[in-house]
Amino acid sequence: MSSTRYQARPAPQDPPLIVRLGISWLTNALVLLIVDVLLTGVTASNVGTLLLAAAVFGVLNTILKPLLRLITLPLAVLTLGIAWFFVSLLMLEITNWIVSGFSIDGFWTLVAATLIVWVVNLVLDFLPGPWQVTGKRRRRNRRGAG
Repeated sequence: MSSTRYQARPAPQDPPLIVRLGISWLTNALVLLIVDVLLTGVTASNVGTLLLAAAVFGVLNTILKPLLRLITLPLAVLTLGIAWFFVSLLMLEITNWIVSGFSIDGFWTLVAATLIVWVVNLVLDFLPGPWQVTGKRRRRNRRGAG
């Protein structure tokens, strides 16, 4: 028997970092667009503003959110994870503060926007598409394939 008969297939190559960042940015833009369409209290003055908000939101979720989740871990344990909802809410609120022309009016609109972002991301977790090569989805797919 030849030892080459049962060779494993090579693992698929990951897209370059710049491609993954671009996909993540556009996915955030899609999520924020859905929020903008569904909620009258959320507005982006134009497409450029929406893309800027998506970039800011992505950077906050990449850098600040993990730090805040670590800091709030004891509170999250006590509240069965509800504290982390407010961390996600804060990421949207900071995006609102930073990006001129992107507006979320009122606390309950912010709560609804956070819920919509969560639901859309949950749906995207289960739909095949280019967004599957970024972040948690990428790690989850690697574990499932291995």
